[in-house]
Amino acid sequence: MKYLHLVWAALFRRKLRTILTLVSIITAFLLFGLLDAVRISFNQAGQSANGASRLQTGARLSFIQTLPKALEARIGQVDGVQKVTYANWFGGAYQDPRNAVFSFAVAPNYVDMYPEMRVTDEARKAFASTRTGALVGERLAQRFNWKVGDRIPLQSTIFPDRNGNKNWEFEVVGLIQATDKKTGGWYDSIFLLNWKYFDDTTPLNQGTVGWYVTKVTDVNRADQVAKAIDALSANSDHETRTQTEQAAMSSWVKQLADIGLIVSSIMGAVFFTLLLLAGNTMMQAVRERTNEIAVLKTIGFSSRSVMAMVLAESMLLLLIGGVIGLGLASVVGPAVSAGSGGALRLPAAGLGSWATGVGLALAFGAIVGALPAWNAMRLKIVDALR
Repeated sequence: MKYLHLVWAALFRRKLRTILTLVSIITAFLLFGLLDAVRISFNQAGQSANGASRLQTGARLSFIQTLPKALEARIGQVDGVQKVTYANWFGGAYQDPRNAVFSFAVAPNYVDMYPEMRVTDEARKAFASTRTGALVGERLAQRFNWKVGDRIPLQSTIFPDRNGNKNWEFEVVGLIQATDKKTGGWYDSIFLLNWKYFDDTTPLNQGTVGWYVTKVTDVNRADQVAKAIDALSANSDHETRTQTEQAAMSSWVKQLADIGLIVSSIMGAVFFTLLLLAGNTMMQAVRERTNEIAVLKTIGFSSRSVMAMVLAESMLLLLIGGVIGLGLASVVGPAVSAGSGGALRLPAAGLGSWATGVGLALAFGAIVGALPAWNAMRLKIVDALR
């Protein structure tokens, strides 16, 4: 610690180069903090359903497998279940396949299960009485300038009608408002259509549903209720998995991609580039100070002391950048979540991410500084002053 002022002075000898390198390190660890928090949230999702007021039941094998409609009545009879509803993924797009719309064919009581959605009584009645009626999220309606009474053509990327045509038309009968603007971004960006119309029109459904949503009477018994629901279909051709809605979403994503592998691949590429950049910075910094290192040895600094100072300089550079990057990740994640209205949920970097990040910063600092420190230790005074 008594040589800290010398290490600090050497680190900022070339201020512009050090700042630019710090920016790169900060960016790398900011990305690490965000991605690692997402990975952890995916891994932890669904470990317990207790505390959840709603459960989602889907096919155990794959989220694209449907479940029989007859299962609704049996789930409703499970002890601890208060209400049951169901939905199907529609997979709609507006005008252009790139304009994807989160669209679902839902049961008549679907909206009743979600206090996060505010729909007027008039809109509910119109939705129930209009075969081709649709309830549209307020934000989604603003995006495409839709209003109540408009007839909206949607192209389903999955389901054709009985004539093989994938172009569907719906009438907007009401708007969905999110009751909580900070966390309800998902609910005012969806498109709901009548399940009965959907089931009667497409030959690919034939009385099946994509998933069930149940409301439990006691959130502390949610795990028990989930197991009882899954027991209804045990050893059948439509075995189910009941979990929280967050866990169900995580399972869907995991079936599409290996989140851990994606995060590891991205961070591996980022940190490899970071090692090259920081290593080049340290090699150049030590090379420029060859005469100064010789002077230090001349006035009595041992070779090991010189090596330790160079190594400390490298580790300090990585540690400063890592701490700032992780700090930004702890702020940026929740800020992005709040700004998206809940459509995106990026948690702050947790203690595990901090511990891993600081450890990586120190390890990378040691790796980056090892060769320059070794060269500085072996440097001969005569050769350096020549």
